[in-house]
This record gives sequence, structure tokens and C-alpha cells, in this order.
Amino acid sequence: MAERTLILVKPDGVRRRLIGEVIARIEAKGLDITRMQMRTLDRETAERHYAEHVDKPFFAGLVDFITSGPLVALIVEGDDAVAATRQIMGATNPLEATPGSLRGDFATAIGENLVHGSDSPDNGEREIGIFFPPA
Repeated sequence: MAERTLILVKPDGVRRRLIGEVIARIEAKGLDITRMQMRTLDRETAERHYAEHVDKPFFAGLVDFITSGPLVALIVEGDDAVAATRQIMGATNPLEATPGSLRGDFATAIGENLVHGSDSPDNGEREIGIFFPPA
């Protein structure tokens, strides 16, 4: 079943020059990148993106980190795109991520784990609307 999802190469991934690695793995999986944008998020957009975590103690740190430098936002489409991209990324905690995944190969800390991916098709559509609003 074809679906869409949002993938972000977070500021640490951009700083470490891993944009190409992320794109290559998505494309190697047979998924399509239909839109891409590099930008630095403002706080309001970051807070909307992480709204589900607003009452958690780590919310401010998430917002501070995601706004700390440029990121790359991608719309990825394909069969089971959410599950496929989450497999490519690996577990949220890089120390639990399998070797061969982006986080397993390149990240060491949960706070700076290179990439974000939507966790469901519904959240994918919500997040795409935040990063790529209709014209």
C-alpha cells in the first residue's frame, strides 16, 4: 500500500554531512523522494511538530535542538513507506539500533540521533502539512 511519510535529517546529521547517506539509503530501498527542502526551523514550527511532547520534561530540549541549525525535510512515498523508513533509521535510541541502520551506524546519543521519521501514516500526513503546507 503506497503511503507518504516525513523524514528529517536533523541538524546533527546535516552538520556531519550525512544528507547524502540518508537519501541514498531511502532510494536504495526503492522509495521515492517527492519533495525536499533545507531550512532552519523557527520555534513555532518546531513546537507544532513536537506538540505531542509539550508536557514532557524533554520538550524544551527537543525544540532547542531541532532549531539549532539547518535540517533537511523530505517527503518519502512508496509501499509501506512509514515502516520501511523506520527500518532504515533504526531504533530511536542509537545504542539499541541494529548495525546497518542509520542510527546503528552513525549515532551514539538519543538526543542527537540524526533523523526523524513519522511513526504512522496519519502522523506522516500531519507532519507533511507542517513542513510542506498546501500552497
